[in-house]
Amino acid sequence: MASESGWRPASAVGHHVAMAVMPSPTVPAQWLLQHQHDPELCILDVRWSLASGAETAAYRAGHIPGAVFLDLDRDLAGRPGPSGRHPLPDPAQFSESMRRAGVSSRSSVVAYDEVTGAAARAWWLLQAAGHPRVGVLDGGLRGYLEAGGVLSLTRPRPARGNFRATGFEGTVPADLIPELQQRGYLVLDARAHDRYSGSPNPLDPRPGHIPKATSLPWTDLYQAGRQASPDEAGRRLQEAAHLGQPIIAYCGSGVTACALLLALDAAGVQDLHLYPGSWSEWAADETRPVEIGP
Repeated sequence: MASESGWRPASAVGHHVAMAVMPSPTVPAQWLLQHQHDPELCILDVRWSLASGAETAAYRAGHIPGAVFLDLDRDLAGRPGPSGRHPLPDPAQFSESMRRAGVSSRSSVVAYDEVTGAAARAWWLLQAAGHPRVGVLDGGLRGYLEAGGVLSLTRPRPARGNFRATGFEGTVPADLIPELQQRGYLVLDARAHDRYSGSPNPLDPRPGHIPKATSLPWTDLYQAGRQASPDEAGRRLQEAAHLGQPIIAYCGSGVTACALLLALDAAGVQDLHLYPGSWSEWAADETRPVEIGP
């Protein structure tokens, strides 16, 4: 059910209220319901699907009050090309998108989607750019509604923020992966098992996976749209490989790998890295080796 009221812009708040400490990197729906009117909270609607792209129509049909819509392909990625389908955005481009959404250095940011990995991509970019307070709504929009949240049709006009990114920490380029593997880094493939093992897929330039990579589909760390418990995430990681190694995650194009990293971060796993180009970059280069099979 959508409501025209239910959100107050920061300018409508008569006095400054200290922002409550935000859980991170996973934000429970109940916390958001209690704090969604805090003037320093920015809510980002990043609904997106592989089939249809940015879900702007769904946003217009109803969104969390105060949420600003971001287009993953336009705001959270650069142009497709040799670096992959969703290369990292230019820091200046990303900064402008965040400022338009009202993000400032003092903001706490909550991103949400329909648990497709897009909100995790926003989380990863913001924290990799050094923003200290950012999380993803656990359970996505469905979790918010199940917790009693209502939707709004009103498109907010937030005051322009002052966020500025100069780069993104925690990335690994393709050429460095074999060397890091020799040094003990664990490479995790976040795609579905069939794509990892080599079943043909129209999204993949070539079937297979990065040599010596381990399969850990990002969906294995989510249950009904919510992140698995830290114990469960640790168990799944233990099943996939030895614990304690630095981790490099990749997927088809660098989006759902962020959802895998989000769940691992929430479970307390450290030394996490993203290969942004992912399989869309690796497999497009015929000189790079691939492996087929489980």
